[in-house]
Amino acid sequence: MPGQHTIAHDTTAIAARPAAAREVRVGPGRAARELGLKSTEFDLAVQLGRIRTVLDGDGGDRWVDRAEIERLRAGPGFPEALRRSVHAVGTTEGAALIDVTKTRFTRLARLGLLVPVKFYLNRYRAVVWLYLAEELRLFAADDRNLPLLTGRTPESLRSQLDTGIDLRPRNWRARQLGFMLRRTDDPWARAGAVASLLGPPHVSEAVPDHYDRSHLNGFRRPPPSHGAPGSPAADLAEELMTAQDPDEIARLQADLVRLTERARAHRPAPRPAPRRPEPVRRAPEAVEPVRGTSRGLLGRWWRGNR
Repeated sequence: MPGQHTIAHDTTAIAARPAAAREVRVGPGRAARELGLKSTEFDLAVQLGRIRTVLDGDGGDRWVDRAEIERLRAGPGFPEALRRSVHAVGTTEGAALIDVTKTRFTRLARLGLLVPVKFYLNRYRAVVWLYLAEELRLFAADDRNLPLLTGRTPESLRSQLDTGIDLRPRNWRARQLGFMLRRTDDPWARAGAVASLLGPPHVSEAVPDHYDRSHLNGFRRPPPSHGAPGSPAADLAEELMTAQDPDEIARLQADLVRLTERARAHRPAPRPAPRRPEPVRRAPEAVEPVRGTSRGLLGRWWRGNR
């Protein structure tokens, strides 16, 4: 019959496809290989929103839909364009890219005009900031920034540098917060992302309720992994993750109050069930002996023995 022939033909066609084409979702490692990216490049692409991921059914690892991979592979200039969009450079390469000295490049970054996208610790445990090459090109191509790239630095900016200003950690934290907020719509997770940038005392000030704070702590994101927990490298990463300036702390606390209130309205934090009051136990009533019963028997027994 025609209908049976069609069904048999479709089944054969599906079976003949490669196994990769039949998978609905793939893990991060497999997706990175198919997109021609290193694992670090893939992670950065996900953070930047270049690659859309989905959580598995249990809310654990993130996966990539096969349709998303095909969308990226069909994009213009693949794979070079995708790889170029997540290319991160250090100070030396970045300075050469925008044709300035390393000293000037560092000054621009300290002033917050160039925003780092990630960092690593070198063998001397010094922080090495990395910047998106794509953003540096755009900065250099903007005519408004030409005075910053050539000539004398404006006096207003030099005075800030003289105070020792360094906005690189703060701008990196702001970027990390954007990454974390982009990955979730859950109100508690969004509040937890903000709490990740505050120290415990500042979280306690913003969220005084013990049960709200305990629930919130389960959504705090740890700093990027740099060494074993408790190691100097890990401690430095945690320090960079934590807001330091009073105005930054105040702004994050205000955001945390607002997001926690929204999360509480959406889904209250777990609390212990209220204890039921103990039933009032009444003292047993004294039972009076029936008159003439015990005494009468005892009296007859006593008189008989006499």
